This record gives sequence, structure tokens and C-alpha cells, in this order.
Amino acid sequence: MTTAAQTSTEKEFLQQLIAFGHFLPSGEPGLYGRGVIFEDVRNRVDALVTRFSAADHPEMPRFPPLMPRRTLETAGYLKSFPHLCGTVFSFAGNDAAALDLAERASRHADWTMQLSATDLVLVPAACYPAYPAIARRGPLPPGGVTLDLGGCYVFRHEPSDDPARLQMFHQREMVRIGEGDDVLAWRETWIARAREIFALAGLRATVGVASDAFFGRGGKLLAKSQREQRLKFEALAPIASAEPTAVASFNFHQDHFGEAFGIRLHDGETAQSACVGFGLERITLALFRAHGVDVREWPKEIRSQLWPDRFAAEK
Repeated sequence: MTTAAQTSTEKEFLQQLIAFGHFLPSGEPGLYGRGVIFEDVRNRVDALVTRFSAADHPEMPRFPPLMPRRTLETAGYLKSFPHLCGTVFSFAGNDAAALDLAERASRHADWTMQLSATDLVLVPAACYPAYPAIARRGPLPPGGVTLDLGGCYVFRHEPSDDPARLQMFHQREMVRIGEGDDVLAWRETWIARAREIFALAGLRATVGVASDAFFGRGGKLLAKSQREQRLKFEALAPIASAEPTAVASFNFHQDHFGEAFGIRLHDGETAQSACVGFGLERITLALFRAHGVDVREWPKEIRSQLWPDRFAAEK
């Protein structure tokens, strides 16, 4: 339950972000433009993660923030998170419908009845487009495959006044697909790497067992099972809420995506997978919370980690 004190803290931090030009309000909760300094810090966080992901020598495909609706259906996302999904709608009517739409829009009245769903949805997690792409290749090579998907925009329909709970944000995601033991070992490696990343950034992040925000009463059972099997870990750091906020997650999918998309190992067995996701905006916000909204006042050791090229040029 959100307390008045928590709401006040969130609003105070949001107003600081707006005053320094880090967030540009759109008029909708959880949807902001970002100032040049905010984006510079976010990109520097992204580059810090890259320094660690390079050790995996991953493939680096890039996907747009849209994907076919059938990918969402095949992945089973709608069974667990129907409340978070976003579908693209478009107009395909006649002249009369177009005139009605325009007239309603001019009055800011509801005009959405003139639209229909397309075959596209907004990407809810950066890894989703990768699974059908990998499946189309055929059986995986021995040793499986490791992907660095970059910092893709993803969408979650969670309007909120909490500045850390955005509806559209960048998720830096890495994926490992292969045999179960290898996949789990890779996830453990990334948990250790994440601790080092947050330490270098001067963030007090803790890692623990977690669960997803599954929908409905049945979701409580899914969350309980997920925790019991230790399928999901999260890194938590202070941002705006009374409780620390998840800034990274480390997920073991077992054979869920391998079975759903028909991804096979070199011996024909179903592949297992794991993903590691860093919320770049949340980490950026955690940095502003920890070190202040004016980056010029950040400790030198933190700035040297995020802007190593700038400090090297000064020597």
C-alpha cells in the first residue's frame, strides 16, 4: 500500500528531476521526455554494462520496439501479464469513418471506435523477439548461443506517479540459450558481474530472490512457485519509493521459450534459456538519488567510472 509519505517522496524527487531538465513531462503518468544530461548518464550506464558483457563474446542483434502479435501469443505473455501489454491499433475505415474520427478528435472525445487492432504489439521485454529469430536457424551449435540485445525500448502499461515506474523505458538485456547447467552458470556469473557494476557506480544494491507481477489470483501461485524454484533474482536499489526498487533482474526460464518456439539443442533436446535485464532509466535514477541530481557534484571516483574517456583525456 502506498503511504502519504511515500507519495510525497516520489513527488519531491520527480519535481527535482523536472527542475534540472532530466525529465520532460508529457501530461501522462510514467511517460517523460529525457534531457541531454539524463541521456548521457543512461548511455554511460549502458557502456558500463558493455564492458562486462564483452567477456561473453556475444552476438549483438538489434530488434525494434514492435513485434508480431503472434510472438506475444506464442510466448504465453497474455496468460500471465495481460494487464501490462500494449497493442498497436490503426485506422482502416471509409471516408465517413475518417470524418467522424477527425471531428471527435477535434473535441477530444473518444474516437478509438474507428480503429482496429493490427498484427503488431509493443515489445514488453527485450528478449522476446530473439526467440523466434533463433528458432528459425535450426538446432543450436554445441555450446549454445549468447546474445547481447542492447538497450531496447520496451513497454509496460503501468501508469504511475513514481518516477521509477515508467511506461516506456530502455531494457539492456542479455540472453543465454543452451543446456540447463550452462545457462544457470551464466546467470550466476551475471549476478556477480552486476554486483561489481553497481559497486563501481556507487549504488547500494542488494540481490535477492524475486517474482514477477503475475495477473490475478492465479498469479499468486505462480509467484510463489517462481520464488520456491529460485527462477528469478532481482537487484534492488533506493530510488524514490520507501522500499528499494528493482533495477536489474536475472531470470531462468527453464525450457519455457525453448518449448514454445521450438528451439532445439544440437542433439535435438529442447533448449533452456536465461536472461539478464538492466533497467537503464532506473539505474540512472538510482544514480541521481544516490549522488544528487547535479552530476557536477558527483564523487570523482564515480564520474571516472562512467566517463573514463573524459578522465583519461585530462591526464
